[in-house]
Amino acid sequence: MLKQILSDVDFVKAHGFDDAVIGVSSKEVLIYSVPKTIDILMAEHGMSYIEAVDYFHHNIEQAYVGDKAPIWVVEDFLN
Repeated sequence: MLKQILSDVDFVKAHGFDDAVIGVSSKEVLIYSVPKTIDILMAEHGMSYIEAVDYFHHNIEQAYVGDKAPIWVVEDFLN
């Protein structure tokens, strides 16, 4: 169902990180998993864990993409 939502609605997306999407907020912005995003950076871009975390914080999380910017969640503490 999430794949259909991603293709039907015009969200601001972090390109290449669709597999890290874990939901949609009540304000109609995408919610991404930080750990899944880090995993994607390591697996698909050959980064070490430290490189991926650094890249995420400086190039993805801090990027201003407008009012409908995605939400980044570290959901591990919920388990």
